[in-house]
Amino acid sequence: MIYMLLGTGFEETEAVAPLDLLRRAGIPVATVGICGSIVTGSHGIGIQADMELGQVDPTALEGVILPGGLGGVASIRASQAALDLVRFAWENGKLIAAICAAPTILAELGITHGKNAVCYPGCEDQMGSAQIAGSAAVTDGNVITGASAGCAVAFALEIIAYLKGRETADTVARQIIIR
Repeated sequence: MIYMLLGTGFEETEAVAPLDLLRRAGIPVATVGICGSIVTGSHGIGIQADMELGQVDPTALEGVILPGGLGGVASIRASQAALDLVRFAWENGKLIAAICAAPTILAELGITHGKNAVCYPGCEDQMGSAQIAGSAAVTDGNVITGASAGCAVAFALEIIAYLKGRETADTVARQIIIR
């Protein structure tokens, strides 16, 4: 199971677009409310999470996705259980994907150390020793990072390619008519 962590103030596009595309690709993804079952995004859109953080089964974890949004990132940082889940994924070689400001959490945990990564423009100084790339999304090993809400589709397609292969990602891209 891929767990997508939703904290109050998450960036809606960075959560919903990847969630939609991953499910189109047949990838099991569960949204996880850090502060409850209904989580309000940065633009006032409430999302009913599939489960709350305490219901996550680490033994079923195949990866974790962190949408950005300053409030959502602050919510993840404020939750030791959320940080422990990300750390658990890293220590067990599972997929870790973060977009916008969320890659700064990975940097704080040492996950992006020496890796190619992207983040929201202006957050580069919070990325430690990561090598900042100039693309919409980048994969380095089991770590995938995306730059911003406008890059959410590219980010999702990178995750799909990592989990199910480039052919599946290309099929999903054709379904949604990427031009």
